[in-house]
Amino acid sequence: MDDTESKESRAEFQQGKKDLSVLRSQFTALSIDKEKAYQQLKEFQSSLHQLIETIKKCKEERDTFTTQVKSLKGEREKLNQAVKEKAGEKKQVAQQKEEITHKMARPENPARLKAQIAAMERAIETEVMPFSEEQKLTKRIKELKVQYKKIEQLDRLWKESSALSAEFSHTRQAAEETHRNLQAIAQQSQQKHEELKGLYEQLKKARAEEKPLREKYLGLKQQCEALRKKGEELLKRVNELAKKFKEDEGQSFQHIVEQKKAEVQEKLKKGKKLSTKDILAFQASKE
Repeated sequence: MDDTESKESRAEFQQGKKDLSVLRSQFTALSIDKEKAYQQLKEFQSSLHQLIETIKKCKEERDTFTTQVKSLKGEREKLNQAVKEKAGEKKQVAQQKEEITHKMARPENPARLKAQIAAMERAIETEVMPFSEEQKLTKRIKELKVQYKKIEQLDRLWKESSALSAEFSHTRQAAEETHRNLQAIAQQSQQKHEELKGLYEQLKKARAEEKPLREKYLGLKQQCEALRKKGEELLKRVNELAKKFKEDEGQSFQHIVEQKKAEVQEKLKKGKKLSTKDILAFQASKE
């Protein structure tokens, strides 16, 4: 290697070491910034994950309320239909009662009427009476039996009406209670729906805030990678130059040793006195 080339290489070597030192400082500072950006992104993503879990739970609760509302609507519809049917049956029985009561001048006591019929039948069987009298009595018994039958029918209708009224009241009460439950759960469902809308808005905003944090981290990561590659290439070149200088220095030293050895041998031939320096150089040439 000539002097010009050696100077240029040494200048490149020295500059390379300086540049490498600068690159290392830059890489260290950039790595710190990258780690801070990563931690910031990680913390934000953790809060984002919690928000997503909250949304998931809220949605499940709202869906549960919605299912209950749907079920209660079906139940309420059935109960309302049953109320209508019971009201129709009750009205029909009331009309039948009205018709029977309207035909009867004054309802008799059924027990008394039954006793009266029994007494007349017993009289026909046990007493001797004119045929015309017996016919009148028989006709009267038939009329009383018709009246008794109507009274029995009226009594049955009263009982049926009473039972229908109780069933109607119970069914209507159940329908009203179901309706109240439906309104309460529907309100809860709506509240959850509104809460969910608010959470979705938060998520939308959070994702928008996450984007620049993620872009910042990825940008710093790319810069670090670029600096690392640049540093590796520069370090490789600096190491190559350092190795080259080491070899050149070794060759230069050997040349000096050989030269000193020749000088010592020349002095010995001429019988000149050897100095300590000459002796050391001669010994070094033998090693």
